[in-house]
Amino acid sequence: MNSLLKTGVLMAAMTAIFVVAGQLLGGQTGVIIALGFAVVMNFSAYWHSDKVALAMSKAKEVSPVQAPDLHRMVDNLARRANLPKPRVYIMEDPTPNAFATGRNPDHAAIAVTTGLMNVLNRSELEGVVAHELAHIKNRDILISTIAATFAGAISSLATMAQWAMIFGGFSRDDDEGGGGLFGGLLMMIVAPIAASLIQMAISRSREFQADATGAAICGSSQSLASALQKLEQTNRVRPMDVNPATAQMYIVNPLSGGKLAGLFATHPPMRERIDRLLRR
Repeated sequence: MNSLLKTGVLMAAMTAIFVVAGQLLGGQTGVIIALGFAVVMNFSAYWHSDKVALAMSKAKEVSPVQAPDLHRMVDNLARRANLPKPRVYIMEDPTPNAFATGRNPDHAAIAVTTGLMNVLNRSELEGVVAHELAHIKNRDILISTIAATFAGAISSLATMAQWAMIFGGFSRDDDEGGGGLFGGLLMMIVAPIAASLIQMAISRSREFQADATGAAICGSSQSLASALQKLEQTNRVRPMDVNPATAQMYIVNPLSGGKLAGLFATHPPMRERIDRLLRR
């Protein structure tokens, strides 16, 4: 399935969740509102999802003067991968992690944490940057970013349903076919789970492919494998404070040490990822 078709399937699936949520929250009127909202979301997600993801992650763009070594590394690896140089962002966080975003290679960005640059040695850092460039080269960054944007919006709908229940908004069934109290409760529980399942399906397969492509770009499977091991260990001990909707974008699960980690298992087992790299 090519990236354009995958993106279309993702948008259709997320739109369906919105429409069902609208039915549960407001009956026929809710469906119309949700459908209109989904159309706007689809348009905005395609053109602006990278900006939303970077803003949600509190990433700040840095210039070659501010981060010369990082820029040189990104530039060199991008040329090896035959890609335009992406914009470079840094997140002020002591936990090492990174992600890539953007709608295509010409409009891409890589974001790394300050912890990533402090914890890893140069070859390991090259492995991580190459992995993120692999996501750009494989053209799956748009899918990942759109999934994060929609998941965040669906979580907001669930929060709205929760507040509506608190203030009696679902005290009786809607005359237009809404789900009433039961529908609101169902919306709160099912919609975020459905969004997470879609994210999981997208993220797990693409991580294996990005690991393989990234190792080829940097020229060392060992470097990336070593980096992944360090990142996994550090994120378990000191998980990042991120929006769960963006968790699947990172190279390793930033919530892996949290209490709700099992609900956001968007990444394949780290041991399997490392073993595949070392067998190359």
